[in-house]
Amino acid sequence: AAFISIQAFPALLDLPQEPEVSAVSCGSRHTAAVTRGGELYTWGWGKYGQLGHGNTTSSDQARRVEQLVAEGLRVEEVVCGPWTTYVRV
Repeated sequence: AAFISIQAFPALLDLPQEPEVSAVSCGSRHTAAVTRGGELYTWGWGKYGQLGHGNTTSSDQARRVEQLVAEGLRVEEVVCGPWTTYVRV
């Protein structure tokens, strides 16, 4: 089982290529961020596929959701639920 650290206090986060973040949403154990360019980055607990990477792998590192990029979709808004992530494109 993957160990995911839980941050009780705000912490700096380094995103790949340092994009500007326009929105953030937190679920019970995962987080998602939308960039000004319309890309979605997710990290945290992924047991139910809520990170959107096509698997159930958890990650402490923010990763871009490549499926949205591959389909040419621009993310406008993100809302995380307890074990879900909703995205408006």
